[in-house]
Amino acid sequence: MGGPSVRQTSIPGLLHVELEVLETPQGWFKESFQQEKLGALGFPQVDFVQNNMAYTTEVGITRGIHAEAWDRYISPALGRLFTAIVDLREGPTFGQLETFELTPGQAIYLPQGCGHSFCTLEPNTVYTYLLTAHWTPAAPRTVLNLFDPQVAVPWPLPRDQLSYVEADATAPYLDAVTPIRV
Repeated sequence: MGGPSVRQTSIPGLLHVELEVLETPQGWFKESFQQEKLGALGFPQVDFVQNNMAYTTEVGITRGIHAEAWDRYISPALGRLFTAIVDLREGPTFGQLETFELTPGQAIYLPQGCGHSFCTLEPNTVYTYLLTAHWTPAAPRTVLNLFDPQVAVPWPLPRDQLSYVEADATAPYLDAVTPIRV
């Protein structure tokens, strides 16, 4: 491979990043985030303040479409994820959907106000996410219904094979969501 690449998507500020994964005799190595290299490719200057990791044991674990009060940089460390991003910011791309399948060789950068959801495609999936603000339970968050027919996320598994919390399936539809001002 020739190093990382950064691609703008149809949602302003949402970036899809291809990372270089180097095979080693012991497995592989990747540089998940390197500001100087990515910045030279058009990635914004960001100040991440928190790094989280999530582990899921089964295929079909699905998390709701949540827009948070910070930017996020998400990359799998192990396994595969289907991810859906919906622009919930005020403006002409409100409601725009982008989807990706992510492996350890990819990452996405989500600006504040973009809703993010994922579905695990392999057991024992691990992903990391960097945040530009500290997570707190009191932080503002907008949640969109996982199954909103207007957004029409093309989930990779039938609904009865997805494992999700009921609050994500009963959250408001897009027409009831107040666009986020950022």
